Amino acid sequence: MMTALLGLIAAAFLAATPLPMQSEAVFVALQLAGSVPVWLMILAAGLANTAGSAVTWGMGRGLRALEGRFKTPAAQLARAEAVFARWGRWSLLLSWLPLGDVLCFVAGVLRVPLWQFLLIVGFAKTARYAGLAAVTAGFAAWVWT
Repeated sequence: MMTALLGLIAAAFLAATPLPMQSEAVFVALQLAGSVPVWLMILAAGLANTAGSAVTWGMGRGLRALEGRFKTPAAQLARAEAVFARWGRWSLLLSWLPLGDVLCFVAGVLRVPLWQFLLIVGFAKTARYAGLAAVTAGFAAWVWT
């Protein structure tokens, strides 16, 4: 159980950084295996994904020191900046979407306070895993009944 949970934590953390990683497949596979309580999976994945987003926020915050090391496509960055300009820090509720990593980066660039960032992103990321768990449970019940 602990090894599986640590694998989920690693996948969720890395998925929220600029690295090309997805954690949903790991989450669903672990849920279907039934070896870890779902509430613990949601909590662990939500916290780890939020921590990974904080790394991305920190990269945005330290943009000058990291300039040139990580490339963000200009179109994606412009789109994230437009969303952020319109909705402000509440756009971070979309941080679970594919564009979310760029929103987290922009939040760091624009110096959104870390505590506000963590509250909003933590809610969004954890709610996403709760929704994924509900969909997986519903699908599994539909398939196996």
